[in-house]
Amino acid sequence: MNLDYAWIAFALAIFPAALGAINLALVRGPRGAVPDGALVSILVPARDEAANIEACIAASLAQTGVAIEIVVMDDGSTDGTPDIVRRIAAADPRVRLVEAPALPEGWSGKMHACARLAEAARGTHLLFIDADVRLEPQAAAALAGHMARQRLGLVSGVPRQVMQTWGEGVTVPMINLLLVGYLPGGGRAFTRHPGFAAGCGQMMMFERGAYEAVGGHAALRTTLHDGLKFARLLRARGHRTEIVEGSGVATCRMYRDFSESWRGFLKNAREGMATPVGLPVWTVVLAGAHLWPFFLLPAWQAAIALAMVFGLRMAITRRAREPSWTILLHPVAVLVALAIQWTALARFLMGRKEGWKGRAYAAPGTT
Repeated sequence: MNLDYAWIAFALAIFPAALGAINLALVRGPRGAVPDGALVSILVPARDEAANIEACIAASLAQTGVAIEIVVMDDGSTDGTPDIVRRIAAADPRVRLVEAPALPEGWSGKMHACARLAEAARGTHLLFIDADVRLEPQAAAALAGHMARQRLGLVSGVPRQVMQTWGEGVTVPMINLLLVGYLPGGGRAFTRHPGFAAGCGQMMMFERGAYEAVGGHAALRTTLHDGLKFARLLRARGHRTEIVEGSGVATCRMYRDFSESWRGFLKNAREGMATPVGLPVWTVVLAGAHLWPFFLLPAWQAAIALAMVFGLRMAITRRAREPSWTILLHPVAVLVALAIQWTALARFLMGRKEGWKGRAYAAPGTT
């Protein structure tokens, strides 16, 4: 009987290993010539980001190869965020600060701030980044060039994730593992189907016409998972979207410890895997490939299964330029990811709202 189980674990492991190898071969960094007359509006929603905003703007101002403007939306900050932006704007006319109006009923905070940022922007290309993202000097030009070369409505990428604590190491690496190991095509434009679309809300560039054609952020006003939802919406409306390798384009340190990581991923989970239908399937798929083989040793099928999933994880870690010490934490990361998803589903079924930066949201009722 254990031998039969070992074959199941082997089959569950070979799928992400094979798909991951294909995706790693397909996905590359952005490249292409910047179209004439391009102006990239770098748009930053900021709520209590005094610790991040100056470094974010400094990296954005260092862009080369394309004209830029930077618009920061102060979304009701209670720290020194707006004062920092005003000081920088006084010294550089490419920087503007705008104030978010009161949050209307039925909007999530970030979606509202981004919608107002788009209204304030003058650019042909809208590059939305989080305040904890640090763009490399060629980022805006590379993304705009890639968008023109591939005729995209949206181009996105996962920045190189900076991790310094174990709490980050058992949560953040799952972003790239799921994208590379479980999404056919890895978000490349040729897959076309909305179900194969993906994006990273930390860094998304839109061609302005495509953004406005689908209704902008107003079309997704309740979501907390704009990276995924925008890519699907654009594809459903006939626009091409693509994920590029983002590790050479930008860096980001999302969270600082386990508690912050847990809460951050929990708020998005209901719009991802944490559904009554999907989560049991994901639990079998992830636990069966990455955890179950440990209990089936010394069966050779289990040993090979573990070799495949750890090999995949090592390849992704190297490509994404994530810390190598996180590889040893891989089984814990899978366990924590599933715990976050099940917690999110349980909280939803109990009617609990998720909160972030002083705001509480009821997750949309996905099935």
